[in-house]
Amino acid sequence: MSSRAAGSVLLRHLGLRVFGPVSSAAAATPRSLHAIAGGGERGAAAVWVRLLSTSAAEAKEEAAASKGNAGSTAAAKAEAAEAAKEGEGKKSPLVSSYWGIEPSKLVNKEGVEWKWSCFRPWETYKADTSIDLTRHHKPKVLLDKIAYWTVKSLRVPTDIFFQRRYGCRAMMLETVAAVPGMVGGMLLHLRSLRRFEHSGGWIRVLMEEAENERMHLMTFMEVAKPKWYERALVLAVQGVFFNAYFFGYLISPKFAHRVVGYLEEEAIHSYTEFLKDIEAGKIENVPAPAIAIDYWQLPADATLKDVVTVVRADEAHHRDVNHFASDIHFQGMELKEAPAPLGYH
Repeated sequence: MSSRAAGSVLLRHLGLRVFGPVSSAAAATPRSLHAIAGGGERGAAAVWVRLLSTSAAEAKEEAAASKGNAGSTAAAKAEAAEAAKEGEGKKSPLVSSYWGIEPSKLVNKEGVEWKWSCFRPWETYKADTSIDLTRHHKPKVLLDKIAYWTVKSLRVPTDIFFQRRYGCRAMMLETVAAVPGMVGGMLLHLRSLRRFEHSGGWIRVLMEEAENERMHLMTFMEVAKPKWYERALVLAVQGVFFNAYFFGYLISPKFAHRVVGYLEEEAIHSYTEFLKDIEAGKIENVPAPAIAIDYWQLPADATLKDVVTVVRADEAHHRDVNHFASDIHFQGMELKEAPAPLGYH
């Protein structure tokens, strides 16, 4: 056998060793390169037989591995199906977390397990319904008059669209009323970070207001199921109002808070009309939603009338807070200079 033929056999053998998977059979009988090159035709034949046996052994190993993988895949599928069957009867599957975070198990004052994740037992309260609902800030300066008539003009399309459907009207009202507290709290938060200063508690007050208004919405969602066009209207109104209020608060916080104060006055009027229709029998006085009973600590037999009454009281407290915030600015002061009315409602 010529040296060229021996070289080609050597390259083929090394190619399988370097670039292909090395089997246990091939690794068990290593041979020196000198013996392969100098073995002549007998050496070449031996190399050829050895390569064939190595390829066959590797093929057997690959087949066995594929069978093993198929078996393990089938077993995994069977385990998954079994777990799915077991989990069908469970209402709330546990979420496994690498970080070891587990939901806390809470109970209310009666010792019953707490079922709400959107608020905690210590966040519930009894609404102060003795607040004066007739209090009104009379607009005197130009900025107050602009705020007042801006809110009055917004009431016209609302009256046309909702008429006396106060359930849907309340739902729409709360999607707007929950925006100012969030925007104001966010801007005060950023200002506190920029200036390295405290907010006087006003960030928390405004964020609590936004959360309280959102809970109003969650409650009325149980009473009035919104239609698709009402949901579309919410998207449009929220997008416009958020941006308008954001820039308005940047330009003049005293004007922004005054607008919210007048919005809350309109909300009190709307809920008063809502109560009148309930008392007149025009709207059914259905049982109060469970979320409202727990949030406002209402009696178990509370009705829709009780819910509207406590919501109206909340709006009256928000009215006072925002007019108070606007008055602080009108006196040339910043909110941080006056103690925030934490827990006022």
